Amino acid sequence: MSNNTSKQTHFGFNDVNESDKAGLVAEVFSSVASSYDIMNDLMSFGAHRLWKRFTISRSGLRRGGAVLDVAGGSGDLARGFAKQVGESGRVVLTDINQDMLDQGRANMIDEGLIKNIEYALADAEQLQFDDEEFDCACISFGLRNVTRKENALKSMCRVIKPGGRVLILEFSSPIIPGLDKAYDFYSFNVIPKIGKIVASDEDSYQYLVESIRKHPDQESLKKMMLDAGFDEVKYHNLSGGIVALHIGYKY
Repeated sequence: MSNNTSKQTHFGFNDVNESDKAGLVAEVFSSVASSYDIMNDLMSFGAHRLWKRFTISRSGLRRGGAVLDVAGGSGDLARGFAKQVGESGRVVLTDINQDMLDQGRANMIDEGLIKNIEYALADAEQLQFDDEEFDCACISFGLRNVTRKENALKSMCRVIKPGGRVLILEFSSPIIPGLDKAYDFYSFNVIPKIGKIVASDEDSYQYLVESIRKHPDQESLKKMMLDAGFDEVKYHNLSGGIVALHIGYKY
């Protein structure tokens, strides 16, 4: 008898079994790994660099600090954190996808950042690190791809020390009147075409656009973080709310 009791979740605008989503997401990121950085620049007109710089500035990290970059992909945040904590600090770059992790390692080596960076294949929902091991944890444009976001939030809250914080940089809901319509047009009519031309992969970028629309808005994500155990949550809207940085504090 077939099992029809599997819980459903979304993969873009499609409903899939929860047990299948991680594999589907893995296929997407294995496909786009080699073109990930250039596509980020093209899709955001370079704005993603400003969003990430702002995120790093809100980390509260000092020299010698320890930071976990969850679903860190090609390592943009880890690169910035490595410079912030210095050679006496510790940066752990993780991703669930080996192709993305390899891309991140290659980028670090290219920049000569090898002394304080570790790499780990890790599932955001079940981080294999000790309780209160890090001063800060971050996930940048990765939470929306996690099957059970509440598990990832609890896991990140667990591994940071009291007085630490978790940074979540993710696409969100525009707050400027009229911006949502222009954003929708660009997202659905332009981004997949750029993916087709540059990455030879229109379908993966169609999924990425759809996954943004299924992600919780600013207030919904704030509530999820509080429910996951954070003592306080604040967020900053960036680019009119197209992107938001949520910061969860653990006291």
